[in-house]
Amino acid sequence: MPSSDVILERMMSLHPKVIDLTLDRVHRLLAALGHPERGLPPVIHIAGTNGKGSTQAMIRAGLEASGDRVHAYTSPHLARFHERIRLAGELISEPALAALLDECVAANGPEEITFFEITTCAAFLAFARTPADFTLLEVGLGGRLDATNVLEKPRLTIITPVSVDHQQYLGETLPEIAGEKAGILKRGVPCVVGPQSPEGLEVIEARAARLGVPLLAHGQHWQVWTERGRLVFQDETGLLDLPLPNLPGPHQIQNAGAALAALRHLGKDEAACEAAVTRAFWPARMQRLRQGPLVESAPGVELWLDGGHNPAGGEAVAATLVGMPKRATYLICGMLNTKDIGGYLRPLAPHVTRLHAVSIPGEKATLPAAETEAAARDAGMAAVSSASVAEALAAIAAEDTAARVLICGSLYLAGTVLRENG
Repeated sequence: MPSSDVILERMMSLHPKVIDLTLDRVHRLLAALGHPERGLPPVIHIAGTNGKGSTQAMIRAGLEASGDRVHAYTSPHLARFHERIRLAGELISEPALAALLDECVAANGPEEITFFEITTCAAFLAFARTPADFTLLEVGLGGRLDATNVLEKPRLTIITPVSVDHQQYLGETLPEIAGEKAGILKRGVPCVVGPQSPEGLEVIEARAARLGVPLLAHGQHWQVWTERGRLVFQDETGLLDLPLPNLPGPHQIQNAGAALAALRHLGKDEAACEAAVTRAFWPARMQRLRQGPLVESAPGVELWLDGGHNPAGGEAVAATLVGMPKRATYLICGMLNTKDIGGYLRPLAPHVTRLHAVSIPGEKATLPAAETEAAARDAGMAAVSSASVAEALAAIAAEDTAARVLICGSLYLAGTVLRENG
């Protein structure tokens, strides 16, 4: 049998578009596969603009600490496709993945289907065949027409903060985008709602009312805050006093709040809640790189990696930098040409000594380094272009051996960095 890489490459050509939002093709293939989506362990379905992956990672840590076996589906991957499918706690093996993909290609036949749709069907097939206690499903894009949104009765849904991103697919305004995210709500199924803008929350509440969805909303049914270096969570069950999340940044407090609200709703105890905030690992979200060739090439430099790529992501990184010990901070930044680069960079400008712009290697939709450099100058930063991350890091290290360097702007760039850094 060919390797998963070969089959995945072939899957890329099954539809002329990367993204084409509709559920028809997914329903067709799932029917051909015998409806695996109907046989999944209880599903927690997570939508939102930012924080989906971190929230999912915390819920998984909490469930696993209480002895549950957990399937998890995330996207995109960083270094290898296998990261997207976690079966009962373990990343899917190469033989299992290749066999599943092959089966899905055969069942699909000559019909058009997007890469995300067919690989989501493969994940459902894997989840339905492997015993577990819960399935965590992260929405790929939007919610209403996302390939994951084919479940009649999940156990719980979650909507993390909604902000403006992917306007070409989801609508220009925040209420339009919130409406797409709220498309995962199902009649009578409870939904945990993270912090939202008033106009976003209004849309979610209106849809919930129509469908008889009990909401567990931030600010109404639960609160989360920090006090004396601890995380405090309060809901209708009572108060939790926990360590701060091990995922860095003030935005992880609200992600932890949504995860804790979900765990409490599922009846999990304080030990599970503490594990959620202390044991979660989620790469490329303000991840400190401590070893590997890139780190070794710049001794003394503090190296960080973050995949945030929209204005809310820029604000989250800026708030994280404010909370760190003072140090000259340089960005190595590469972005896709579909993103609001000015909106991402402006919150960061006051905290940055200089930005080194790079193109994302092997990515057709990369913004050229020169355009990223120009956008950084427009945002009020000193900026230069570099041929690669390694070249940029070498230039910064030659000038300042005690620099803080953040590689940022795209999950695709983050994936390249993680592969190159081993």
